[in-house]
Amino acid sequence: MQATGHFDVRLTPQPVHDEAAGALGRMAIDKRFSGALDATSRGEMLSAGTAVKGSAAYVAIEQVTGSLAGRRGSFVLQHSGSMSRGEPQLRISVVPDSGTDELAGLSGTMSINIADGRHEYVFDYRLPDLA
Repeated sequence: MQATGHFDVRLTPQPVHDEAAGALGRMAIDKRFSGALDATSRGEMLSAGTAVKGSAAYVAIEQVTGSLAGRRGSFVLQHSGSMSRGEPQLRISVVPDSGTDELAGLSGTMSINIADGRHEYVFDYRLPDLA
């Protein structure tokens, strides 16, 4: 199955444990998904920058709550992203067994496209009784 749509995101800087390092960052994530995934999410992101322009990395965990194709529940997404001299690589996947209620057993991956300041998602997923 595939769900598509857009989302709005708000990132709020948070204190880091070792500010002397300078290259580390921490953000609170608040999102609002629209489309086949009608949900909100809250999470945390950790990032690391480098001295080389266009190279950095981030990891994040976010709890998504709402409905997916009309089925209500929640699940957790795990992000792992890096950029090597401007070449991005991103993996976003559902944490195994994190689905609740009508989303129990959910698995899948999400991709994000940002164009003209608009965030769009494509969520390829499986649910046990929809396989």
